[in-house]
Amino acid sequence: MYILHDPLLEKFREIRAYQKKIKKAKAKKNDELARLLLSRAPSYKLDMVIRDRYPTFVDALRDLDDPITMVHLFAMLPAIDRLKIEAKRIHNCRRLCHEWQAYISRTHKLRKVFVAVKGIYYQAEVDGQKITWLAPHARQQVLTDDVDFNVMLTFLEFYEALLGFVNFQLYHSINVKYPPILDPRLEALAADLYALSRYFDANYRASVQEPQVTGSSRSEQEQEECDLRLAQLQHQLPANEPGALMHLVQNAASEIEEDEATKDCKKLFQNKKIFLSREVPRESLLFVIPAFGGIVSWEGDGAPFTGADDSITHQIVDRPTQGHVYLSREYVQPQWVYDSVNARIILPTEPYMVGRDPPPHLSPFIDDEAEGYVPDYAKTIKQLQAAAKTDVQPLPGMGNDDLDNSQNMLAEGYISRTEAMEAAEKKQQMMLLEKQYHDDLKMELQGVSTINKQSSAESLPDAQQIAIDIEDPSRLMMSRKKRGLAIAIEMGKQRKKDQVEKLKERKRNIEAARKSEKKHKKAQLS
Repeated sequence: MYILHDPLLEKFREIRAYQKKIKKAKAKKNDELARLLLSRAPSYKLDMVIRDRYPTFVDALRDLDDPITMVHLFAMLPAIDRLKIEAKRIHNCRRLCHEWQAYISRTHKLRKVFVAVKGIYYQAEVDGQKITWLAPHARQQVLTDDVDFNVMLTFLEFYEALLGFVNFQLYHSINVKYPPILDPRLEALAADLYALSRYFDANYRASVQEPQVTGSSRSEQEQEECDLRLAQLQHQLPANEPGALMHLVQNAASEIEEDEATKDCKKLFQNKKIFLSREVPRESLLFVIPAFGGIVSWEGDGAPFTGADDSITHQIVDRPTQGHVYLSREYVQPQWVYDSVNARIILPTEPYMVGRDPPPHLSPFIDDEAEGYVPDYAKTIKQLQAAAKTDVQPLPGMGNDDLDNSQNMLAEGYISRTEAMEAAEKKQQMMLLEKQYHDDLKMELQGVSTINKQSSAESLPDAQQIAIDIEDPSRLMMSRKKRGLAIAIEMGKQRKKDQVEKLKERKRNIEAARKSEKKHKKAQLS
Protein backbone atom coordinates (compact mmCIF):
# COMPACT_ATOMS: atom_id res chain seq x y z
CA MET A 1 0.00 0.00 0.00
CA TYR A 2 2.91 2.34 0.77
CA ILE A 3 4.59 1.63 -2.56
CA LEU A 4 1.32 2.34 -4.36
CA HIS A 5 1.26 5.88 -2.96
CA ASP A 6 5.01 6.48 -3.00
CA PRO A 7 5.84 10.14 -3.84
CA LEU A 8 8.46 9.04 -6.37
CA LEU A 9 5.93 6.91 -8.26
CA GLU A 10 3.54 9.84 -8.30
CA LYS A 11 6.33 11.94 -9.81
CA PHE A 12 6.97 9.28 -12.45
CA ARG A 13 3.28 9.31 -13.41
CA GLU A 14 3.39 13.09 -13.70
CA ILE A 15 6.48 12.94 -15.92
CA ARG A 16 4.85 10.28 -18.12
CA ALA A 17 1.74 12.43 -18.56
CA TYR A 18 3.90 15.46 -19.36
CA GLN A 19 5.84 13.50 -21.99
CA LYS A 20 2.52 12.67 -23.66
CA LYS A 21 1.82 16.40 -23.94
CA ILE A 22 5.20 16.95 -25.61
CA LYS A 23 4.58 14.06 -27.98
CA LYS A 24 1.16 15.45 -28.84
CA ALA A 25 2.59 18.92 -29.55
CA LYS A 26 5.23 17.41 -31.84
CA ALA A 27 2.57 15.37 -33.65
CA LYS A 28 0.63 18.57 -34.31
CA LYS A 29 3.90 20.16 -35.55
CA ASN A 30 3.61 22.88 -32.95
CA ASP A 31 7.37 23.31 -32.44
CA GLU A 32 7.07 26.41 -30.29
CA LEU A 33 4.78 24.69 -27.79
CA ALA A 34 7.02 21.59 -27.79
CA ARG A 35 10.11 23.70 -26.97
CA LEU A 36 8.20 25.49 -24.22
CA LEU A 37 7.05 22.21 -22.71
CA LEU A 38 10.58 20.78 -22.88
CA SER A 39 12.00 23.79 -21.03
CA ARG A 40 9.42 23.33 -18.26
CA ALA A 41 9.68 19.55 -17.97
CA PRO A 42 9.38 18.31 -14.35
CA SER A 43 12.23 16.47 -12.68
CA TYR A 44 12.56 14.25 -9.62
CA LYS A 45 15.01 13.89 -6.75
CA LEU A 46 16.10 10.84 -4.77
CA ASP A 47 16.43 12.61 -1.42
CA MET A 48 13.48 10.80 0.17
CA VAL A 49 14.71 7.40 -1.03
CA ILE A 50 18.18 7.95 0.44
CA ARG A 51 16.77 9.17 3.74
CA ASP A 52 14.41 6.18 4.02
CA ARG A 53 17.07 3.64 3.08
CA TYR A 54 19.82 5.09 5.30
CA PRO A 55 18.36 6.48 8.55
CA THR A 56 21.83 7.27 9.95
CA PHE A 57 25.10 8.39 8.41
CA VAL A 58 26.88 5.21 9.53
CA ASP A 59 24.36 3.12 7.56
CA ALA A 60 25.29 5.04 4.43
CA LEU A 61 29.02 4.50 5.08
CA ARG A 62 28.50 0.74 5.47
CA ASP A 63 26.90 0.54 2.02
CA LEU A 64 29.43 2.78 0.27
CA ASP A 65 31.72 0.15 -1.33
CA ASP A 66 29.65 -0.45 -4.46
CA PRO A 67 28.63 3.20 -5.02
CA ILE A 68 32.23 4.48 -4.95
CA THR A 69 33.40 1.66 -7.23
CA MET A 70 30.61 2.36 -9.71
CA VAL A 71 31.26 6.11 -9.72
CA HIS A 72 35.01 5.56 -10.24
CA LEU A 73 34.22 3.19 -13.12
CA PHE A 74 32.02 5.67 -14.98
CA ALA A 75 34.53 8.46 -14.32
CA MET A 76 36.94 6.59 -16.64
CA LEU A 77 34.43 5.71 -19.38
CA PRO A 78 34.06 7.69 -22.59
CA ALA A 79 30.85 9.53 -23.40
CA ILE A 80 28.78 7.53 -25.94
CA ASP A 81 25.36 8.72 -27.06
CA ARG A 82 24.41 5.29 -28.36
CA LEU A 83 24.64 3.85 -24.84
CA LYS A 84 23.10 6.97 -23.24
CA ILE A 85 26.36 7.75 -21.42
CA GLU A 86 26.40 11.55 -21.40
CA ALA A 87 29.48 13.71 -20.99
CA LYS A 88 27.73 15.66 -18.23
CA ARG A 89 27.35 12.48 -16.17
CA ILE A 90 31.00 11.54 -16.73
CA HIS A 91 32.14 14.96 -15.46
CA ASN A 92 29.85 14.66 -12.44
CA CYS A 93 31.34 11.25 -11.58
CA ARG A 94 34.87 12.65 -11.83
CA ARG A 95 33.91 15.55 -9.58
CA LEU A 96 32.46 13.23 -6.94
CA CYS A 97 35.53 10.96 -7.08
CA HIS A 98 37.93 13.88 -6.64
CA GLU A 99 35.90 15.28 -3.75
CA TRP A 100 35.91 11.90 -2.00
CA GLN A 101 39.64 11.38 -2.58
CA ALA A 102 40.43 14.90 -1.40
CA TYR A 103 38.64 14.31 1.90
CA ILE A 104 40.33 10.93 2.46
CA SER A 105 43.73 12.38 1.61
CA ARG A 106 43.27 15.48 3.75
CA THR A 107 42.08 13.62 6.85
CA HIS A 108 44.65 10.78 6.37
CA LYS A 109 41.97 8.05 6.42
CA LEU A 110 43.57 5.82 3.76
CA ARG A 111 44.78 2.47 5.10
CA LYS A 112 45.56 0.00 2.28
CA VAL A 113 46.46 0.17 -1.42
CA PHE A 114 46.91 -2.71 -3.86
CA VAL A 115 47.65 -2.44 -7.58
CA ALA A 116 46.04 -5.30 -9.52
CA VAL A 117 45.25 -6.07 -13.15
CA LYS A 118 41.65 -4.87 -12.81
CA GLY A 119 42.67 -1.59 -11.20
CA ILE A 120 43.85 -0.15 -7.91
CA TYR A 121 42.15 -1.29 -4.71
CA TYR A 122 41.88 1.24 -1.89
CA GLN A 123 40.63 0.86 1.67
CA ALA A 124 39.82 3.77 3.97
CA GLU A 125 38.45 3.93 7.49
CA VAL A 126 35.82 6.63 8.07
CA ASP A 127 33.97 6.85 11.40
CA GLY A 128 35.06 3.32 12.27
CA GLN A 129 33.74 1.86 8.98
CA LYS A 130 36.15 0.23 6.52
CA ILE A 131 35.33 1.24 2.95
CA THR A 132 36.97 -0.63 0.07
CA TRP A 133 36.66 0.40 -3.57
CA LEU A 134 38.28 -0.28 -6.93
CA ALA A 135 39.50 2.48 -9.23
CA PRO A 136 40.25 1.50 -12.86
CA HIS A 137 43.58 2.29 -14.44
CA ALA A 138 43.75 5.55 -16.39
CA ARG A 139 43.56 3.95 -19.83
CA GLN A 140 41.25 3.98 -22.80
CA GLN A 141 38.27 1.79 -21.92
CA VAL A 142 36.70 -0.44 -24.57
CA LEU A 143 32.95 -0.98 -24.09
CA THR A 144 31.34 -4.25 -25.13
CA ASP A 145 27.78 -5.16 -25.94
CA ASP A 146 27.67 -7.85 -23.25
CA VAL A 147 26.91 -5.31 -20.53
CA ASP A 148 23.45 -3.77 -20.10
CA PHE A 149 24.34 -0.13 -19.45
CA ASN A 150 20.72 0.84 -18.90
CA VAL A 151 20.68 -1.13 -15.64
CA MET A 152 24.07 0.27 -14.62
CA LEU A 153 22.95 3.82 -15.34
CA THR A 154 19.91 3.31 -13.12
CA PHE A 155 22.16 2.27 -10.24
CA LEU A 156 24.56 5.09 -11.06
CA GLU A 157 21.81 7.66 -10.71
CA PHE A 158 21.14 6.52 -7.15
CA TYR A 159 24.84 6.20 -6.31
CA GLU A 160 25.58 9.73 -7.49
CA ALA A 161 22.94 11.17 -5.19
CA LEU A 162 24.17 9.02 -2.27
CA LEU A 163 27.82 9.98 -2.72
CA GLY A 164 26.83 13.64 -2.97
CA PHE A 165 25.07 13.46 0.40
CA VAL A 166 28.03 11.60 1.96
CA ASN A 167 30.54 14.16 0.67
CA PHE A 168 28.36 16.97 1.99
CA GLN A 169 28.29 15.43 5.48
CA LEU A 170 32.00 14.67 5.49
CA TYR A 171 33.01 18.15 4.38
CA HIS A 172 30.80 19.81 6.97
CA SER A 173 32.22 17.53 9.68
CA ILE A 174 35.61 19.23 9.21
CA ASN A 175 34.17 22.76 8.75
CA VAL A 176 34.69 22.95 4.98
CA LYS A 177 32.08 24.43 2.67
CA TYR A 178 30.46 22.14 0.13
CA PRO A 179 30.41 22.06 -2.86
CA PRO A 180 33.99 23.29 -3.25
CA ILE A 181 34.86 26.15 -5.59
CA LEU A 182 38.00 25.22 -7.51
CA ASP A 183 40.57 27.31 -9.28
CA PRO A 184 39.51 27.32 -12.95
CA ARG A 185 43.12 27.37 -14.13
CA LEU A 186 44.03 24.21 -12.19
CA GLU A 187 40.75 22.58 -13.18
CA ALA A 188 41.53 23.20 -16.84
CA LEU A 189 44.96 21.59 -16.36
CA ALA A 190 43.34 18.42 -14.91
CA ALA A 191 44.85 19.13 -11.47
CA ASP A 192 41.58 18.73 -9.59
CA LEU A 193 43.08 17.01 -6.54
CA TYR A 194 45.70 19.72 -6.09
CA ALA A 195 43.01 22.38 -6.52
CA LEU A 196 40.89 20.66 -3.86
CA SER A 197 43.86 20.53 -1.47
CA ARG A 198 44.34 24.28 -1.89
CA TYR A 199 40.62 24.76 -1.28
CA PHE A 200 40.95 22.75 1.95
CA ASP A 201 43.85 24.94 3.10
CA ALA A 202 41.89 28.13 2.44
CA ASN A 203 38.81 26.81 4.27
CA TYR A 204 40.85 25.66 7.25
CA ARG A 205 42.34 29.13 7.62
CA ALA A 206 38.88 30.67 7.32
CA SER A 207 37.40 28.25 9.88
CA VAL A 208 40.11 29.15 12.40
CA GLN A 209 39.50 32.89 11.99
CA GLU A 210 35.70 32.62 11.84
CA PRO A 211 35.05 31.77 15.54
CA GLN A 212 37.06 34.84 16.59
CA VAL A 213 34.81 37.10 14.48
CA THR A 214 31.48 35.50 15.32
CA GLY A 215 32.27 35.12 19.02
CA SER A 216 31.93 38.85 19.67
CA SER A 217 28.51 39.03 17.99
CA ARG A 218 26.92 36.32 20.11
CA SER A 219 23.60 37.26 21.64
CA GLU A 220 23.19 37.76 25.39
CA GLN A 221 20.70 34.89 25.70
CA GLU A 222 23.11 32.38 24.16
CA GLN A 223 25.89 33.65 26.41
CA GLU A 224 23.73 33.19 29.51
CA GLU A 225 22.81 29.62 28.46
CA CYS A 226 26.47 28.73 27.96
CA ASP A 227 27.43 30.20 31.33
CA LEU A 228 24.63 28.24 32.99
CA ARG A 229 25.77 24.96 31.42
CA LEU A 230 29.38 25.62 32.39
CA ALA A 231 28.34 26.41 35.97
CA GLN A 232 26.31 23.19 36.17
CA LEU A 233 29.21 21.09 34.90
CA GLN A 234 31.68 22.94 37.13
CA HIS A 235 30.01 21.52 40.27
CA GLN A 236 30.56 17.97 38.96
CA LEU A 237 34.35 18.36 38.88
CA PRO A 238 36.60 17.35 41.80
CA ALA A 239 37.34 20.04 44.38
CA ASN A 240 41.07 20.02 43.68
CA GLU A 241 40.57 20.78 39.92
CA PRO A 242 38.47 23.94 39.78
CA GLY A 243 39.68 25.08 36.36
CA ALA A 244 39.68 21.74 34.54
CA LEU A 245 36.43 22.37 32.68
CA MET A 246 37.46 25.78 31.42
CA HIS A 247 40.76 24.33 30.28
CA LEU A 248 38.92 21.66 28.28
CA VAL A 249 36.53 24.17 26.74
CA GLN A 250 39.35 26.45 25.63
CA ASN A 251 41.27 23.65 23.95
CA ALA A 252 38.22 21.92 22.39
CA ALA A 253 38.41 23.88 19.15
CA SER A 254 42.15 23.38 18.64
CA GLU A 255 42.28 19.63 19.35
CA ILE A 256 41.31 17.10 16.68
CA GLU A 257 40.70 13.57 17.83
CA GLU A 258 42.88 11.18 15.84
CA ASP A 259 43.39 7.50 16.48
CA GLU A 260 46.79 5.84 16.47
CA ALA A 261 46.43 4.56 12.90
CA THR A 262 45.72 8.08 11.60
CA LYS A 263 48.72 9.47 13.46
CA ASP A 264 50.98 6.77 12.01
CA CYS A 265 49.68 7.35 8.50
CA LYS A 266 50.12 11.10 8.88
CA LYS A 267 53.83 10.72 9.73
CA LEU A 268 54.81 8.07 7.16
CA PHE A 269 56.03 10.40 4.37
CA GLN A 270 56.62 13.34 6.67
CA ASN A 271 59.49 15.61 5.51
CA LYS A 272 59.51 13.74 2.20
CA LYS A 273 59.30 15.79 -0.99
CA ILE A 274 58.38 13.57 -3.91
CA PHE A 275 58.36 14.45 -7.60
CA LEU A 276 56.39 12.44 -10.18
CA SER A 277 57.62 11.85 -13.70
CA ARG A 278 55.14 11.98 -16.54
CA GLU A 279 55.07 8.20 -17.17
CA VAL A 280 53.84 7.18 -13.69
CA PRO A 281 50.15 6.97 -12.60
CA ARG A 282 49.90 10.59 -11.48
CA GLU A 283 46.31 10.65 -10.24
CA SER A 284 46.77 7.65 -7.95
CA LEU A 285 50.05 8.91 -6.47
CA LEU A 286 48.63 12.41 -5.99
CA PHE A 287 45.96 10.75 -3.87
CA VAL A 288 48.16 8.31 -1.91
CA ILE A 289 51.26 10.37 -1.06
CA PRO A 290 49.49 13.37 0.61
CA ALA A 291 47.25 10.91 2.49
CA PHE A 292 50.39 9.75 4.32
CA GLY A 293 51.90 13.15 4.99
CA GLY A 294 54.09 13.64 1.92
CA ILE A 295 54.55 16.66 -0.33
CA VAL A 296 54.14 15.83 -4.00
CA SER A 297 54.51 17.58 -7.35
CA TRP A 298 54.47 16.51 -10.97
CA GLU A 299 55.86 17.35 -14.37
CA GLY A 300 53.58 19.84 -16.09
CA ASP A 301 51.73 23.10 -15.72
CA GLY A 302 50.13 24.00 -12.40
CA ALA A 303 52.62 21.99 -10.32
CA PRO A 304 53.57 23.43 -6.90
CA PHE A 305 57.31 23.06 -7.61
CA THR A 306 59.44 21.98 -10.56
CA GLY A 307 61.69 18.99 -10.97
CA ALA A 308 64.81 21.13 -10.56
CA ASP A 309 64.05 21.81 -6.89
CA ASP A 310 67.03 20.80 -4.73
CA SER A 311 64.83 19.88 -1.75
CA ILE A 312 63.25 16.89 -3.56
CA THR A 313 64.08 13.67 -1.71
CA HIS A 314 62.53 11.07 -4.05
CA GLN A 315 61.55 11.00 -7.70
CA ILE A 316 59.08 8.39 -8.94
CA VAL A 317 60.06 7.13 -12.38
CA ASP A 318 59.12 4.16 -14.52
CA ARG A 319 61.66 4.21 -17.34
CA PRO A 320 65.27 2.97 -17.31
CA THR A 321 66.95 6.14 -18.63
CA GLN A 322 66.75 9.68 -17.27
CA GLY A 323 67.72 12.90 -18.97
CA HIS A 324 69.36 14.54 -15.97
CA VAL A 325 70.17 12.70 -12.75
CA TYR A 326 70.34 14.58 -9.44
CA LEU A 327 72.61 13.08 -6.80
CA SER A 328 70.61 14.64 -3.96
CA ARG A 329 67.51 12.49 -4.57
CA GLU A 330 66.63 8.83 -4.96
CA TYR A 331 65.00 7.48 -8.12
CA VAL A 332 62.51 4.72 -7.34
CA GLN A 333 59.66 2.91 -9.05
CA PRO A 334 55.99 3.60 -8.15
CA GLN A 335 55.70 0.27 -6.33
CA TRP A 336 57.94 1.63 -3.55
CA VAL A 337 55.21 4.07 -2.54
CA TYR A 338 52.49 1.41 -2.39
CA ASP A 339 54.61 -1.14 -0.53
CA SER A 340 55.74 1.48 2.01
CA VAL A 341 52.12 2.46 2.57
CA ASN A 342 51.04 -1.13 3.22
CA ALA A 343 54.03 -1.83 5.48
CA ARG A 344 53.61 1.48 7.39
CA ILE A 345 57.38 2.03 7.22
CA ILE A 346 59.75 3.61 4.73
CA LEU A 347 61.15 0.58 2.92
CA PRO A 348 64.72 0.53 1.56
CA THR A 349 64.86 2.01 -1.93
CA GLU A 350 67.60 -0.26 -3.26
CA PRO A 351 65.27 -3.09 -4.44
CA TYR A 352 63.02 -0.51 -6.17
CA MET A 353 65.72 1.36 -8.07
CA VAL A 354 65.31 2.10 -11.75
CA GLY A 355 66.15 -0.78 -14.09
CA ARG A 356 65.73 -3.52 -11.47
CA ASP A 357 63.00 -6.06 -11.07
CA PRO A 358 61.08 -4.92 -7.96
CA PRO A 359 60.09 -7.33 -5.19
CA PRO A 360 56.68 -9.02 -5.41
CA HIS A 361 53.78 -6.64 -4.74
CA LEU A 362 52.00 -8.34 -1.82
CA SER A 363 48.31 -7.84 -1.20
CA PRO A 364 47.50 -6.22 2.17
CA PHE A 365 44.01 -7.73 2.05
CA ILE A 366 45.32 -11.31 2.52
CA ASP A 367 46.34 -12.73 5.89
CA ASP A 368 49.38 -14.84 5.09
CA GLU A 369 49.38 -16.57 8.47
CA ALA A 370 45.75 -17.63 8.06
CA GLU A 371 46.48 -18.91 4.55
CA GLY A 372 49.41 -20.96 5.83
CA TYR A 373 52.04 -19.57 3.44
CA VAL A 374 54.17 -16.52 4.21
CA PRO A 375 56.21 -15.21 1.23
CA ASP A 376 59.88 -14.41 1.75
CA TYR A 377 59.40 -10.70 1.14
CA ALA A 378 56.61 -10.62 3.73
CA LYS A 379 59.08 -12.07 6.24
CA THR A 380 61.59 -9.39 5.26
CA ILE A 381 59.01 -6.65 5.79
CA LYS A 382 58.12 -8.09 9.21
CA GLN A 383 61.78 -8.01 10.19
CA LEU A 384 62.02 -4.39 9.08
CA GLN A 385 58.88 -3.54 11.03
CA ALA A 386 60.26 -5.27 14.12
CA ALA A 387 63.53 -3.38 13.76
CA ALA A 388 61.64 -0.08 13.41
CA LYS A 389 59.79 -0.61 16.70
CA THR A 390 61.74 0.02 19.85
CA ASP A 391 59.55 -2.23 22.00
CA VAL A 392 60.47 -5.31 19.95
CA GLN A 393 64.16 -5.21 20.84
CA PRO A 394 65.17 -7.84 23.43
CA LEU A 395 65.75 -6.78 27.00
CA PRO A 396 69.35 -6.73 28.30
CA GLY A 397 68.66 -9.41 30.93
CA MET A 398 66.92 -11.85 28.61
CA GLY A 399 68.45 -15.31 28.63
CA ASN A 400 68.46 -18.23 26.23
CA ASP A 401 65.59 -19.94 28.04
CA ASP A 402 63.30 -17.05 27.18
CA LEU A 403 64.40 -17.07 23.54
CA ASP A 404 63.77 -20.80 23.28
CA ASN A 405 60.12 -20.31 24.16
CA SER A 406 58.23 -19.79 20.90
CA GLN A 407 55.41 -17.95 22.66
CA ASN A 408 57.81 -15.34 24.03
CA MET A 409 59.44 -14.91 20.64
CA LEU A 410 56.00 -14.53 19.06
CA ALA A 411 55.02 -11.89 21.60
CA GLU A 412 58.26 -10.00 21.05
CA GLY A 413 57.81 -10.03 17.28
CA TYR A 414 60.80 -12.18 16.33
CA ILE A 415 58.76 -14.84 14.57
CA SER A 416 55.30 -15.10 13.05
CA ARG A 417 52.39 -17.15 14.35
CA THR A 418 52.97 -19.88 11.75
CA GLU A 419 56.61 -20.23 12.73
CA ALA A 420 55.64 -20.32 16.40
CA MET A 421 53.15 -23.16 15.73
CA GLU A 422 55.77 -25.11 13.78
CA ALA A 423 58.30 -24.61 16.58
CA ALA A 424 55.77 -25.78 19.17
CA GLU A 425 54.99 -28.92 17.14
CA LYS A 426 58.69 -29.74 16.72
CA LYS A 427 59.27 -29.20 20.43
CA GLN A 428 56.37 -31.52 21.26
CA GLN A 429 57.70 -34.21 18.90
CA MET A 430 61.16 -33.97 20.48
CA MET A 431 59.64 -34.33 23.94
CA LEU A 432 57.72 -37.44 22.83
CA LEU A 433 60.83 -38.99 21.30
CA GLU A 434 62.84 -38.19 24.41
CA LYS A 435 60.17 -39.76 26.62
CA GLN A 436 60.06 -42.85 24.41
CA TYR A 437 63.84 -43.17 24.62
CA HIS A 438 63.77 -43.01 28.40
CA ASP A 439 60.99 -45.62 28.51
CA ASP A 440 63.07 -47.91 26.32
CA LEU A 441 66.01 -47.58 28.65
CA LYS A 442 63.85 -48.43 31.66
CA MET A 443 62.42 -51.49 29.90
CA GLU A 444 65.90 -52.74 28.98
CA LEU A 445 67.02 -52.33 32.59
CA GLN A 446 63.99 -54.31 33.73
CA GLY A 447 64.82 -57.13 31.30
CA VAL A 448 61.87 -56.83 28.96
CA SER A 449 62.55 -58.40 25.58
CA THR A 450 62.70 -56.23 22.49
CA ILE A 451 60.31 -58.53 20.62
CA ASN A 452 57.50 -57.95 23.07
CA LYS A 453 58.35 -54.29 23.04
CA GLN A 454 58.13 -54.14 19.25
CA SER A 455 54.83 -56.06 19.18
CA SER A 456 53.40 -53.75 21.81
CA ALA A 457 54.67 -50.71 19.90
CA GLU A 458 53.06 -52.00 16.71
CA SER A 459 49.79 -52.53 18.50
CA LEU A 460 49.84 -49.06 19.97
CA PRO A 461 48.16 -46.60 17.64
CA ASP A 462 49.87 -43.34 16.77
CA ALA A 463 48.60 -39.89 17.70
CA GLN A 464 46.92 -39.37 14.34
CA GLN A 465 44.97 -42.62 14.65
CA ILE A 466 43.90 -41.68 18.18
CA ALA A 467 42.67 -38.34 16.93
CA ILE A 468 40.68 -40.02 14.17
CA ASP A 469 39.19 -42.52 16.61
CA ILE A 470 38.22 -39.72 18.94
CA GLU A 471 36.71 -37.75 16.10
CA ASP A 472 34.70 -40.59 14.53
CA PRO A 473 32.17 -41.07 17.38
CA SER A 474 31.37 -37.39 17.44
CA ARG A 475 30.89 -37.41 13.67
CA LEU A 476 28.65 -40.42 13.92
CA MET A 477 26.43 -38.52 16.31
CA MET A 478 26.15 -35.58 13.92
CA SER A 479 23.19 -34.99 11.69
CA ARG A 480 23.61 -35.31 7.94
CA LYS A 481 23.74 -31.54 7.48
CA LYS A 482 26.40 -31.00 10.15
CA ARG A 483 28.41 -33.97 8.90
CA GLY A 484 28.41 -32.53 5.41
CA LEU A 485 29.49 -29.16 6.79
CA ALA A 486 32.38 -30.78 8.68
CA ILE A 487 33.48 -32.63 5.54
CA ALA A 488 33.31 -29.37 3.57
CA ILE A 489 35.49 -27.63 6.16
CA GLU A 490 38.05 -30.42 5.98
CA MET A 491 38.04 -30.26 2.19
CA GLY A 492 38.63 -26.52 2.36
CA LYS A 493 41.57 -27.01 4.69
CA GLN A 494 43.00 -29.68 2.42
CA ARG A 495 42.53 -27.44 -0.60
CA LYS A 496 44.38 -24.66 1.21
CA LYS A 497 47.22 -27.05 2.05
CA ASP A 498 47.44 -28.14 -1.59
CA GLN A 499 47.60 -24.51 -2.68
CA VAL A 500 50.40 -23.84 -0.20
CA GLU A 501 52.33 -26.85 -1.46
CA LYS A 502 51.86 -25.66 -5.02
CA LEU A 503 53.25 -22.23 -4.10
CA LYS A 504 56.22 -23.81 -2.35
CA GLU A 505 56.89 -26.05 -5.37
CA ARG A 506 56.71 -23.04 -7.67
CA LYS A 507 59.15 -21.19 -5.41
CA ARG A 508 61.58 -24.10 -5.49
CA ASN A 509 61.39 -24.26 -9.29
CA ILE A 510 62.08 -20.53 -9.58
CA GLU A 511 65.08 -20.76 -7.26
CA ALA A 512 66.43 -23.76 -9.19
CA ALA A 513 66.02 -21.87 -12.47
CA ARG A 514 67.88 -18.87 -11.07
CA LYS A 515 70.73 -21.04 -9.84
CA SER A 516 71.05 -22.77 -13.20
CA GLU A 517 70.98 -19.40 -14.97
CA LYS A 518 73.78 -18.09 -12.74
CA LYS A 519 75.86 -21.22 -13.40
CA HIS A 520 75.29 -20.82 -17.13
CA LYS A 521 76.42 -17.18 -17.03
CA LYS A 522 79.53 -18.09 -15.04
CA ALA A 523 80.32 -20.84 -17.52
CA GLN A 524 80.00 -18.39 -20.42
CA LEU A 525 82.24 -15.84 -18.71
CA SER A 526 84.88 -18.42 -17.96
